[in-house]
Amino acid sequence: MLALCVLGASPLHGQPDRPPIAELIAALQAKYDAVRNFSAAFEQTYAGGVLRTTLVERGTVLIKKPGKMRWHYTSPEEKLFVSDGVSLYSYIPADRQVIVGTVPPGDSVSTPTLFLAGRGNLSRDFVAAYDESLDPPPRTWAVELIPTRQDVDYTRLTLVVDRASLSVLQLRATDFQNAVSAFTFSGLEENRDLPDALFSFAIPPGTEIVTGDDFGR
Repeated sequence: MLALCVLGASPLHGQPDRPPIAELIAALQAKYDAVRNFSAAFEQTYAGGVLRTTLVERGTVLIKKPGKMRWHYTSPEEKLFVSDGVSLYSYIPADRQVIVGTVPPGDSVSTPTLFLAGRGNLSRDFVAAYDESLDPPPRTWAVELIPTRQDVDYTRLTLVVDRASLSVLQLRATDFQNAVSAFTFSGLEENRDLPDALFSFAIPPGTEIVTGDDFGR
């Protein structure tokens, strides 16, 4: 609450009326810890790196801490990524193939989606600053997070958060080829009843099973 009370101080370039970054990070961590689960529609864009065009995909996501996720891509192609907290299933119906991987143990934030699923601590695992490279939408802040660990597949994360609720409206990840993958969320609902059954995956009959060692989302 103390951090939220100072949100009217210190007007700075690009993102006016923003509090000191340490106070915002403390408030964001408190918010992050209080969110047990959420659901949303999402749009994912991927640009840069080896690609010459921007890829755009859409779908819905369910997250339940710790470690449970269900990403259902509906456009332009159906895909399903399900984590029950222990195993990850990557399924593309058109390929009739499922890749079964293992969610990394411990509290490492090795991928951006693991951060959404409850891994990590903002103060411990990142160096935080306001992201001066973005012009965020009105009534939001953009926060840049540089990882302090080496066992990650990105060079930085950027969170675009709502000023009033501190909910994450966008998560941007920059990889080692300078490609940017951005998840933009809409229709966000937090702390609703999400049964564990939503995060189980039954492999369809006749589907090829491939074992993978990496958590790839």
